[in-house]
Amino acid sequence: MDQKILSLATEKTAEKLQEFLQCLKDDELTGLLQKHAVKGKSPGALLKGIFKGSPCSEEAGSLRRLKVYKYCIQLVESGDLHREVASEITGLLMLEAHSLPGSSLVELANGFVDVVREGSLVNGKSLELLPIILTALATKKENLAYGKGELNGEEYKKQLINTLCSSRWDQQFVIQLTSMFRDVPLSIEELEFVVEKVLRLLSKLDLQEIPPLVYQLLLLSSKGSRTKVLEGIIAFFSQMDKSHNEEQCGDDLLDLVTVPSGELRHVEGTIILHIVFAIKLDRDLGRELMKHLKAGQQGDANKTICPFSIALLLSVARIQRFEEQVFDLLKTSILKSFRDLQLLHTSKFLQNLVPQKSCISTMILEVVKNSVHSWDHVTQGLVELGFILMDSYGPKKILGGKTTEASLVPSKTPSQQACRLGANILLETFKIHEMIRKEIVEQVLNRVVSKASSPISHFLDLLSNIIIYAPLVLQSCSSKVTEAFDYLSFLPLHTVQGLLKAVQPLLKVSMSMRDSLILVLRKAMFANHLDARKSAVAGFLLLLKNFKILGSLSSSQCSQSIGATQVQVDVHSRYNSVANEAFCLEILDSLRRCLGQQADVRLMLYEGFYDVLRRNSQLANSIMHTLLIQLKQYYEPKHDLLPPLKLEACILAQGDQIFLQEPLAHLLCCIQHCLAWYRNKVMPEEEEEEEGFQQDLEDMLESITIRMIKSELEDFELDKSADFSQATSVGIKNNIYALLVIGVCEVLIEYNFTIGNFSKNKFEEVLSLFKCYNRLSDILKEKAGKGKSTMVNKTVRSFLSMKFVSALLVALFRDSSQSHEESLSVLRSSNEFMRYAVNVALQKVQQLEETGQVDGPDGQNLDRIFQNLCEITRVLLWRYTSIPTSVEESGKKEKGKTISLLCLEGLQRIFHTVQQFFPSKIHQFLRALDITNEDEEEEDVNITQRATFQIRQFQRSLVNLLSCQDDDFNGKEALLLVTILSSLSKLLDPSSPQLMQMLSWTVKMCKENSLEDASFCKGLMNLLFSLHVLCKSPVSVLRDLSQDIHGQLGDLDQDIEVEKPNHFAMVNLKTAAPTVCLQVLSQAEKVLEEVDWLITKLKGHLGQETLSEEASQEVSLNQTLEKAAILQLGTLLTAFHELVQTALPSGSCVDSLLRNLSKIYTILTALVKYYLQVCRTSGGIPNRMEKLVKLSGSHLTPQCYAFISYVQNIQNESLSVAGEKKKEKTAAVTTAMARVLRETKPIPNLIFAIEQYEKFLIHLSKKSKVNLMQYMKLSTSRDFRINGDILDTALQEQETDEENERMTDQTVASEQRKDDDSQEPAKKKRKKK
Repeated sequence: MDQKILSLATEKTAEKLQEFLQCLKDDELTGLLQKHAVKGKSPGALLKGIFKGSPCSEEAGSLRRLKVYKYCIQLVESGDLHREVASEITGLLMLEAHSLPGSSLVELANGFVDVVREGSLVNGKSLELLPIILTALATKKENLAYGKGELNGEEYKKQLINTLCSSRWDQQFVIQLTSMFRDVPLSIEELEFVVEKVLRLLSKLDLQEIPPLVYQLLLLSSKGSRTKVLEGIIAFFSQMDKSHNEEQCGDDLLDLVTVPSGELRHVEGTIILHIVFAIKLDRDLGRELMKHLKAGQQGDANKTICPFSIALLLSVARIQRFEEQVFDLLKTSILKSFRDLQLLHTSKFLQNLVPQKSCISTMILEVVKNSVHSWDHVTQGLVELGFILMDSYGPKKILGGKTTEASLVPSKTPSQQACRLGANILLETFKIHEMIRKEIVEQVLNRVVSKASSPISHFLDLLSNIIIYAPLVLQSCSSKVTEAFDYLSFLPLHTVQGLLKAVQPLLKVSMSMRDSLILVLRKAMFANHLDARKSAVAGFLLLLKNFKILGSLSSSQCSQSIGATQVQVDVHSRYNSVANEAFCLEILDSLRRCLGQQADVRLMLYEGFYDVLRRNSQLANSIMHTLLIQLKQYYEPKHDLLPPLKLEACILAQGDQIFLQEPLAHLLCCIQHCLAWYRNKVMPEEEEEEEGFQQDLEDMLESITIRMIKSELEDFELDKSADFSQATSVGIKNNIYALLVIGVCEVLIEYNFTIGNFSKNKFEEVLSLFKCYNRLSDILKEKAGKGKSTMVNKTVRSFLSMKFVSALLVALFRDSSQSHEESLSVLRSSNEFMRYAVNVALQKVQQLEETGQVDGPDGQNLDRIFQNLCEITRVLLWRYTSIPTSVEESGKKEKGKTISLLCLEGLQRIFHTVQQFFPSKIHQFLRALDITNEDEEEEDVNITQRATFQIRQFQRSLVNLLSCQDDDFNGKEALLLVTILSSLSKLLDPSSPQLMQMLSWTVKMCKENSLEDASFCKGLMNLLFSLHVLCKSPVSVLRDLSQDIHGQLGDLDQDIEVEKPNHFAMVNLKTAAPTVCLQVLSQAEKVLEEVDWLITKLKGHLGQETLSEEASQEVSLNQTLEKAAILQLGTLLTAFHELVQTALPSGSCVDSLLRNLSKIYTILTALVKYYLQVCRTSGGIPNRMEKLVKLSGSHLTPQCYAFISYVQNIQNESLSVAGEKKKEKTAAVTTAMARVLRETKPIPNLIFAIEQYEKFLIHLSKKSKVNLMQYMKLSTSRDFRINGDILDTALQEQETDEENERMTDQTVASEQRKDDDSQEPAKKKRKKK
């Protein structure tokens, strides 16, 4: 039978074939097909024959074809056929599909839809036919029956796709169904419907099935809906990451983690590769990705920026076309995220409104952590991003050569946090990826060397962290480090010190690197540049400090090359003190040569020797002998000669110029500290034969002490009559001598106090030395004041060590031991000496605050500094609270600040410095101050409670001070107390009741005290606002203060009497302007920034509402934000309503108010624009917005124009006053005109802002069908303005002038006539003569 069909099919005509096929039953025909298909006997030929004998023009033929199609689809779907056979059948069915009538196509398509809906697909092979059927159906123009109605082919296809997407898809055929839609011609609407369906199914698939499905989606996106596809993929993986992290964080649910972390990361990595590949082929997809992420950045960035999208962006950055865009987007997103966090952190008002979101920095670091799962395509982008952040937001050089930040200070500003994030990215990437390590180290070293002129502390910190993490790994980069050493001679000293400190661990494991460094340092020792020689000294000192663990090679072996294995053996080998000592002595020999160089080089040596001694005690003898020999050059050995030191040998004369050659005080200071260490560390029985140097040095210091006490200033040629001017060589020489003598006195004070062991004689010597110091110091100050020399503002740094200062203060103020009382009474009898001790403590704290370190031993050891700070603070706190300033001042009047006031100033600086440099030790610091409960410490007492205890002490002091009579009031002390309270208030937990109590106390102080001290008022206002923003929005306080300012300064219209509400007594005639007014305007500006931020967030939400499925939550959040923004603006409007009617003095207040008014109108315009967008979607504005517009129209705009006229009038008056003095002082006129120009500059901006606001109000009125302009009065035209009163006055003056002119003309004419009558005969007479 089948052979007959095949033979008939070969004939030219198909009539016999048709007749034969009509004779066959359906079962016979399907049986034939099954037999051929299952046995693989070329079913294609049979099918062709059947189709040839079944023309679609005949009804019977089309029905037969339909049955064949249905049966073939079943056969293909059954899975009983070989792949080749199934493909052949499917191919033939595809070829013949377009010839099928519309009804058959509909029936076949419906069959497919039913199979998918019922989930009865077996292998999905037949789905390849569905796109052809749908395409063919779309071409049919005739109407086809659908339900009770009719549809054409295109509409029917649309309906089928709708039905198909609405039904449930079997999980295993999702990919095939998605792939099938690629070949179907889809409209934009249909495509979106399909994409939404597939994206919904992502969450129902197994992880391993997602990459192929995403691949099909990306192929499908070439038809359109690119943004939808990308958005869906990013949102899905963002949710996956979030769920996965929550599962991992829940300790109790660890066994229930549904997705292994590694598997999820590998899937994400594959999908990122798919997307990047698709973007390379389709640039529009890349553009849509950038567009989508940029749009998300404007609104809620957490919906678009997530670890997955960041990783995707970093991979896309490898495509050159998108590289710059990607890094710009990431930079702005990072900075915006940090700025938002900063704004939220400083405002309780915003914290209550906006939920806290995860920071972008944690997301990026999560990407770094995830990149360990073969995300090689992300790694390079991470490295680039890290360096871009460090380059863009690192510390910058500002005027005066200072940098914008110190590396020790914790990151606070958004820029600092971005820079720190860049360093963390690079460090974490370095730890995870071995392949990229060399590149990171090379790039860091390149920047250290090439950017030496700009601040590079952040790169040095990164390098240090990298080397500490893996010193042995970095041996592969040793050539790059060695190459960097070659540039040491050309780098600034601080860079050299930072670099050598960073590479120090490498020197412990690589001898070849150490040898290279030594070679470079030896060359630098003889360089022409001073900085190069100083760098060499710094390098050698570093080696000496750490050499005891650098290995056991002798100096002769240093040039040998050593492999990594040898290095490791060498590091862990037994300590060879003989070999080390030989090498160290060789370095010391090199350093001794520096003692003949400039003072700066010697200074570095003296400052470094103590640390070397402390870290490498075996060098004690060599160092002490070196110092002894050096001192002998300047020591006068004859004990009866005065002075004991040869000062003339310490200076160098070159022509007319005088230079310091030997920093003698530093030399003595170094000897003193080294001796103190030697006495404490070396046992008496040790090295008895070599103790000669110790005795010699002690004898010399004793002799110097006695003779310095005996010496008069004349012995140094430094009496009051001496020349100290900087203009002459003698004056310069005397200045150098004076500073040397002052330094020597200080060093001897510390030495004698330390060895004195509370001996009365020694303390008398200390006091005598101080008197010498004080006399010379007074002369210097006096001469400097007269001559106005450069020394005036230069405070000479004290030589006292911080450890000694803390011990001295404890002895002077806190030592109550009976045995010490007699000796200490010698020092305590001198008020000057006690003031000096506190002053030096203050200087040390100030130096720490500015530089992060102090002079003297352990000056860079932050732990020791912290201990000394605690001790000093305890003493200063006790001294201030025990003897208040008022008590001290009533005793006796003295020049300068009292000791109590100095103590208070010291406390203020210490509280600030501790928060700046020791934020992690604040609890320890406060515990150290709590003297009362020293024995019974409770560990559960938190920082807030300890800080509150200190706050109450200072509050009592301030209340007592304010209760004094006006004559006894000390403004400086009050300001210091307020500053301390501000510092301590930062330690309180914002949610604690203690903060609320402090706010209440501050408000009470502002309401009850009416002091006329501007600086105190400013400090108290700052404290009030800083506390207020941590509890709630300060707008109500701003309104009350504005009313007080208006009441105190009066109205613009002098005829109107303003009642004085007196909310805050602190606001009075002297403080209202500019002090309080500027504070109010500054705080109002911050509130306006918050409102502006809220409106921007609202606009972002509005743009994302159509994309979001959480519409109800979005609407409720938006309504909350809208209400808050409008209420803030409404209250601010009432505050500005008061200020614009106030007769403010010309100057900063007027300027600031005009700028704030412009800003509030700009923000009102932004709010109006937002409601314009709202009206396009929902179509209405809330009543509160209408009330706000009404308030602005009645209470602000008219007053603004009146205020502008007032400003112009007072400026015209100042110009006219200046004009009258023009002949006297031209400079005064120029200054007045410049000030007027500056102050009038904001006026056009304000007018423009008002007019823009009114313009958009008109648009909003049309959109919302609410007449908002009924509340706005007609604006004054500013470009051509006619004031009726002034015009009438001018016209009257003109008429008067004209009348006067007429009268004058008439008088002149009559007088001329009279003159003519009298003069004419005279002329005639003259002619007769």
